[in-house]
Amino acid sequence: MVVIVNKYMLRKRFVGITLWPFVIIKQEGLRSDTTFINHERIHLRQQIELGILPFYILYALEFIIRLCMYGDRFKAYRNISFEREAYANEEQLDYLNGRAFWSFIKFY
Repeated sequence: MVVIVNKYMLRKRFVGITLWPFVIIKQEGLRSDTTFINHERIHLRQQIELGILPFYILYALEFIIRLCMYGDRFKAYRNISFEREAYANEEQLDYLNGRAFWSFIKFY
């Protein structure tokens, strides 16, 4: 995992984003936030399992579907299966050690 700190690469409301193999964060202090870093590591695993391009395509499609369902960008984002898996398990720092292949499917 390569962490890049750059407050200009992210939109106003974003604090970090995972673009395999990079995790781009707004603030240096996020490097030591174990919960945040684990959340991003979960996304890295999802991207590797699904393939980088298919991951981004599915992520975007699911966001659009959820946006149509909820009519709210934040609610749509939080209900994307990839995000639901990451948020549900971000505090379990050993989660990736026992995580089953394509576990995000459980969160659809």
